[in-house]
Amino acid sequence: MTEVLHRRGWIKGVAASMAGLWLAACDKINDSPGVQKTLLKAEGLNRRVHRALIDRKALAREFTAADISKDFKANGSISPGDKAYREHLTAGFADYRLKIDGLVDHPMELTLAEIRALPSRSQITRHDCVEGWSSIGKWTGARLGPLLDKVGLQREARYLVFHCFDTLGEAMDGSNQYYESIDLIDAYHPQTILAYRMNDAVLPVAHGAPLRLRVERQLGYKQAKYIARIEAVSDFKSIGGGNGGFWEDRGYEWYAGI
Repeated sequence: MTEVLHRRGWIKGVAASMAGLWLAACDKINDSPGVQKTLLKAEGLNRRVHRALIDRKALAREFTAADISKDFKANGSISPGDKAYREHLTAGFADYRLKIDGLVDHPMELTLAEIRALPSRSQITRHDCVEGWSSIGKWTGARLGPLLDKVGLQREARYLVFHCFDTLGEAMDGSNQYYESIDLIDAYHPQTILAYRMNDAVLPVAHGAPLRLRVERQLGYKQAKYIARIEAVSDFKSIGGGNGGFWEDRGYEWYAGI
């Protein structure tokens, strides 16, 4: 527990300072090779220690209905203005298709009805944000593991990249398109789901409708919202900034285990 708390404190400290720097447009510091090199060394050390001490296949704690937070904060994008997303929202996601491709044997495009018919799981878990707040909510969604078995991962696949509809910031070159990634250990974890319901209601827009990732052993910024596509890859060097996620490209850790 001491290690976990220490690690969370380190994550919060680094994340808070990096977010503050980014928001303050201190890009010169953010882009400094020396700063990035130091952060990467620290991340690697924390990841190795964390994996050595904590079983990544263990379940995250689950709570009771009485524990559900009355006010679950919506964070990050809460109402994407992206054209494709607004069109899907206006149409009630009738034409939405989740694309699954990359290093798979059977690429698929699934409707929401088809996703809701997949093996599912409901869980009441605590969401821990890198900003320091936590909330408890009930999530229901398709288990990712059986879906991956259905599409058939190829031998070279090591990660899943979640491409999202939303953008953060004002860049027009696609660099601000939100994305996240996890490895196959977390992808096959029994609590990893593509959530389409929250607290027994249809997943709200502010919380990622129509689909968001729930990977309960990691911090909140790994729970990608507004998922448009899942891509199986061997690495993510050519995606975004090459660090595995929108926030990771801005200095956050790729592995945010708790």
